[in-house]
Amino acid sequence: MKTDSSPLPAKWPGTMTDRERFRRQLHYEPVDRCFHCEFGYWKDNFKVWPMFREAGITDNGAADTFLQFDRRHTIGTLRMSPPFPHEIVEDRGTTVIIRNKDGLLAEAPKDGHETIHHFIASSINTPEDWARCKEERFRRDDPARRPDIAALKQAHPDDRDYPLGVDCGSMIGRIRDVLTFEGLAYACYDYPDMVEEMVETHCLLIEDFLDQVLPHFDFDYASGWEDICFKSGPLVSLDFFKQVVAPRYKRIHAKLKRAGIDIWYTDTDGDIRALIPIFLECGLNTLFPFEVHCSGHPGPILDEYGTDLRMLGGVDKRALIAGRSETKAYLESLVPYVERGGFIPHVDHRCPPDVTQENYLYYLDLKQQMFGLPSPPTE
Repeated sequence: MKTDSSPLPAKWPGTMTDRERFRRQLHYEPVDRCFHCEFGYWKDNFKVWPMFREAGITDNGAADTFLQFDRRHTIGTLRMSPPFPHEIVEDRGTTVIIRNKDGLLAEAPKDGHETIHHFIASSINTPEDWARCKEERFRRDDPARRPDIAALKQAHPDDRDYPLGVDCGSMIGRIRDVLTFEGLAYACYDYPDMVEEMVETHCLLIEDFLDQVLPHFDFDYASGWEDICFKSGPLVSLDFFKQVVAPRYKRIHAKLKRAGIDIWYTDTDGDIRALIPIFLECGLNTLFPFEVHCSGHPGPILDEYGTDLRMLGGVDKRALIAGRSETKAYLESLVPYVERGGFIPHVDHRCPPDVTQENYLYYLDLKQQMFGLPSPPTE
């Protein structure tokens, strides 16, 4: 698997294209080998791991190419246009107070190391604030919201050999980003109509985008981003999700279904188990990245929902931190689920620098040994 000149695993062999493999694996059909991908790495990994540092790798896109992962691409759209200008409001020595692209005041480390910023204040606190922001930054007639179909077609031709997805954005996660977690919690009670109008605005923008791109591409999947759970469950109530978010998901799903797209995932960290029935009812049938520390081992979830559910992720990063024996034992526990189909394993979020380069390369080697083989014949 490894060459004499490189510490990296060799390219996984296979007879299918990346596109065929991705589509078949997520439709529970036999494949030549597992689709090979990872979620990415913390910024610090590019400084700490010698293979990245010596090769000049500084971002996840370059890392995917460097590690020879299977290719996939997602066509996305604008959310806030224009975003707030990034500016430093105050210098506090080791930290700075910034205003970020979402209009939030936040305290950030001056040395740029990766951490969750301490958010201080939002630019949207009342319905009047939202009305002004909506008019300035969420206009449906903004020319910047018209994708260049010709350029996209040239970049992603019909005969491509990799899976192509369409981004369906966020119904509530990005609103949380704008209001802050605490601000969203208060707004749901103080200004519920404002929050629902924010959700509706995001939905309309995504519907407009889908109407423009769906007729021109044979997409292989749809994606999204919410990040709306923490270690103990959803950050908003299930009633809110059912009454406000779910109806918009269903509208989006109707468009995807008409376009023949039947794989749809959204990025949601934390304990997502309470949301799975709502997701499935709305057409979101793929979990990503399925954080094991919060939602448990993938097995019970995949057993419970059967072929109605798919998963990307689900490899416990803590096993890779712990060492080789723990990594091997964990991957062995995933073998029957990868063989069954509908499950593409990778680290259950961006890989942290707590994982050593040696342990990570060992993990990639094990993935090739365990999942780089044809699936067993189906009955």
